[in-house]
This record gives sequence, structure tokens and C-alpha cells, in this order.
Amino acid sequence: MNISPLAVVHPEAKLGENVTIDPFAVIEKDVVIGDNCHIFPHAVILDGARIGNNCRIFPGAVIAGIPQDLKFRGEITTAEIGDNTTIRECVTINRGTASKGRTIVGRNCLIMAYSHVAHDCVVRDNVIIGNASQIAGEVEIDDYAIVSGGTLVHQFTRISKHVMIQGGSRIGKDIPPYTLVGRDPITYCGINIVGLRRRGFTNQQVYLIQDIYRTIYTRGLNNSDALKAIETEYEPSEERDLILDFIKSSKRGIVRGSIDEL
Repeated sequence: MNISPLAVVHPEAKLGENVTIDPFAVIEKDVVIGDNCHIFPHAVILDGARIGNNCRIFPGAVIAGIPQDLKFRGEITTAEIGDNTTIRECVTINRGTASKGRTIVGRNCLIMAYSHVAHDCVVRDNVIIGNASQIAGEVEIDDYAIVSGGTLVHQFTRISKHVMIQGGSRIGKDIPPYTLVGRDPITYCGINIVGLRRRGFTNQQVYLIQDIYRTIYTRGLNNSDALKAIETEYEPSEERDLILDFIKSSKRGIVRGSIDEL
């Protein structure tokens, strides 16, 4: 390990092999850091942090700060960061509350500078959160979602897989899988074709997803009727079933369609 003598590292913190801790970083007692991590100057890793292997925590980031939630009563909770994830400058990731007990950021994620991930959020694998985005408490962001810079996400909102969100958006409704959303107020703008093709989706899969969303957003059906039409008109598939399950389980309702499309 390469630990600067100017860093403050509690002797009971658990550090893996080949960990680099730069000057003026702070590592508290109840911290676990995996192998081959780099903690840059002035990063602060507080009690409850659980950091995987090959992570980079850049200057000014604060991991496992206590929740900004008045219901928090000092319970023992965690903030967990998966392998190969990068946390850029001045990011804050709060630990959980009694609600869920932990905040999770998955593997291979990039959390860009000045972003905030609040208590009890679940950010799954391969997610990108752009600069200065603010993710409120108990938000769920699924695999391969991209939340562009300056986005505000309301608490309890869900953002599904393979979604692309325009920078500066205000998210107050659930965002269903494979979609591209933007404008003000936030609306469905189509499917995330570029992202899907980059991840190996076939033309057949892309056309199916497009057709399903035409049923939801352009046929003049309410959500219940649209879901019934999808179940009747399309054979079961991973794409169809993910869309159906997400919309059926939405408590906040999904983002509305674009006026241009309606």
C-alpha cells in the first residue's frame, strides 16, 4: 500500500492490497476499501463506507456522510460502492437510513463532479450520472442508464434500464426502460436508439421496442388500455416484459408523451 504520512487513516479501517491514499485524505474507522483503489487528496471516507476493488475517489468527494433526512436517528447504515467505479471531484454519497439500511452505487459506474446521491438510493451497474446532478432519497436507477448533467431527480422516482436523460431535466415521474427523455416539462422523446445499438441490441429488438412505445404514447390509449393491447398484440419477450412490469409496478406514474407525438 502507498499511504501518505499526511493522510488520516484510522488504524481499524480495513484496506485491501495495493491501495493508494494521497495526502490529506481522511479514512474513518468503520470503512472497508478493496484492492487497487486510489483515494485522492482531500477525499473523505466516513464510517459505513464499503468500497469495492479498482475504485477511484477523487479530491473533495465525501462517501458515507450521514443522511440529510430528519428521520435519521444515528442508526448504523452503509454506503456501498461497487468494483471499478469512479467517483469524481466533490461528489457526495450519503449512507442509508432505517428505511433500507444502505445506499448502493453499483459496478462500473461513473459519478461525475459535484453530483449528490442521497440516502437509500440504489444505483445499479454501468450507470453514468453527469456533473452536478442531484439524486434525492430512495431513487432507483437501473443498469446502463445515463443521467446527463444538472438533472434533478425527485425522491422515490425510478429510472429504468438503458435510459438517456437530457441534461438539466427535472424528473418527477418514473422513466420506463429504453427511452430517451428531455424537454421542460420532462417528456418521452423516443427510444434510446444510439445507446441500444452500442450495447448490441438487434434491429428486431429495436423495432419491437419502438412499436411498443407507439402503442403507449401515440395510439390515444390510457395506460391500462395500452398495457392490455401490448399483452395481446406482442409475444412475450425480455423487452416486452420489462416494459410491462415496470409500468405496472410504477407508483408515481410514468413520464408523459411528447405533445409533438400526441
